[in-house]
Amino acid sequence: MNLKEKAQHLKQNITALTIVMKKKETPIYAKVIVGITIGYALSPIDLILDFIPILGYIDDMIILPLLIWLSIQLIPLDVMEESKKEAKDLWENGYPKKWYYGIPIVFIWIFIIFMIIKQFI
Repeated sequence: MNLKEKAQHLKQNITALTIVMKKKETPIYAKVIVGITIGYALSPIDLILDFIPILGYIDDMIILPLLIWLSIQLIPLDVMEESKKEAKDLWENGYPKKWYYGIPIVFIWIFIIFMIIKQFI
């Protein structure tokens, strides 16, 4: 499996974990770990800053896959398999089918950046 395939697999797992969060069959403790995993994956703040040579990418290469692995281990197998199938249907040629769902997030980030700039000017 090359790097591009691994990245695609990682994106599908994160999408599947998002779907798992909505299912009633998922135990509460698994939902907590999945929530932490998704939050860490989507957070712009890393445990180790990316501009530090080599060490900066450790969280992206080691910590995040470990969190995803732990999350998958805590979820019942049938729930995870069903969620993976649903997640696969959400992606088309490596891009989400409903990309426009990200527009509010972009506006939130623009607002946050605007407020930060406003503080310093």
